[in-house]
Amino acid sequence: MEGMDAMPPSSSSANGTNEMMMHMTFFWGKNAEILFSGWPGTNSGMYAVALMFVFVLSLLVEWLSHGNLIKDGSNQVAVGLVQTLIHAIRVGLAYMLMLAVMSFNGGVFAAAVAGHALGFFLFGSRALKKAVPMPSNGKTSDDFLEI
Repeated sequence: MEGMDAMPPSSSSANGTNEMMMHMTFFWGKNAEILFSGWPGTNSGMYAVALMFVFVLSLLVEWLSHGNLIKDGSNQVAVGLVQTLIHAIRVGLAYMLMLAVMSFNGGVFAAAVAGHALGFFLFGSRALKKAVPMPSNGKTSDDFLEI
């Protein structure tokens, strides 16, 4: 069949042969391709921008996961559709983040983990939330789980 045996894009190596360079183990360095071909390139400034992008992306995923973005509404169908849209956006961003981490660059991995950690601390943990009194016995929800 025509087109079935097409070779992937390659770059010329020092010995004159065409080889495709793809990391399959973690490596450290600014020369990585993250999400798009040729991005961020060999520029240190663009690598820093790429790391910040990954960090903000993982922070956004945590915000969408733990944020209470929908107020109680009267129309349950509309609320369900908005919840579905938010879920689809969150999953799409999470898959994009997974693909960025699959570059096997240690800096990208560290930025993603740091973004998830800060995002969970800000939006998912009880560290910054006010205690909500429970109506049964006056205790707060924080009184039931002691660490």
